[in-house]
Amino acid sequence: MADPSLLIGDIGGTNARFALADRNFPGYSDVATLQCADYATADAAIEDYLESVGARSPDVICLAAAGPIVDERVRFTNNPWTIAADELAADFSTSAVRLLNDFEAIAYSIPFLSSDAGLPDQERFTVGIVGPGTGLGTAGLRKQGAAFIPISAEAGHAGFAPETELQDEILSTLRQKFDRVSVECLVSGPGLQNIYWALGERRWPGSEQSSAAEIFAKAIEGASYHAVEAVQLFFEIFGQFAGDLALTLGAEDGVFIAGGIVHRYPELFAASKFRAGFENKGSYRSLMERIPTQLILHEQPGLLGASYVALELFRGIEVMPTS
Repeated sequence: MADPSLLIGDIGGTNARFALADRNFPGYSDVATLQCADYATADAAIEDYLESVGARSPDVICLAAAGPIVDERVRFTNNPWTIAADELAADFSTSAVRLLNDFEAIAYSIPFLSSDAGLPDQERFTVGIVGPGTGLGTAGLRKQGAAFIPISAEAGHAGFAPETELQDEILSTLRQKFDRVSVECLVSGPGLQNIYWALGERRWPGSEQSSAAEIFAKAIEGASYHAVEAVQLFFEIFGQFAGDLALTLGAEDGVFIAGGIVHRYPELFAASKFRAGFENKGSYRSLMERIPTQLILHEQPGLLGASYVALELFRGIEVMPTS
């Protein structure tokens, strides 16, 4: 009899990363990144992946997706795929299927990061997870005894709350572009472009626009004060929001930073006002100063978290639902 196969994936609007989960402990192998645009459906991408690694039809499927899971179904904004758990189960003759929000999967990875990740060593803890990329993802994780309970949320779509006069002006300018200005409108790749545009409109209306990558590059080189100021504002506002998330979740045991942007620009992040923005909570400053913030260094935390859920499904253990 062939060995059981546990398929996991982390799927966004552009890339779909697949792997096979280990059957003994949280972990994975045979990672492959496919371009979503190359496949009409998620099923087609999965079939191509399974063929490429020589795996049979999976006994367990656990997929993390960049979007809210509603009635065990996710519809992507930036590609035409729709994934439904019951359809996956029927198409691949798999009884154990689970869909996760991508940051819910990252939350599940937290207990299995390296030993130097600063994880609370206690029976109970609550941590937050936040990260800017194409959008702004958020989640939390509670540990109660042996149980890990994810807290999945779309907090990045909360309204932006400026804390300085300059941020007030940025918000006023962005209202020319958006009916409602969410935090994600500033803390994301497109959000950095919005900050850069708003600063330009205040000083040089109609000035040339740049991509997020170009703005970061100019800031690193020191070639543009405009870019430097935009990046400084970006990380400061990110810190303010991360602090708000910690207060909202009661994440007094730490906030973990995920997302592609901070991974690509760790030096800018380390030298930024992120922590100042995080701690600037008035009478709650002393509490915020005690809450650690740490960058997740694992290359694929979404796959790591999905591997944990897939393993629990394989063992017949009911994984805690999203709160």
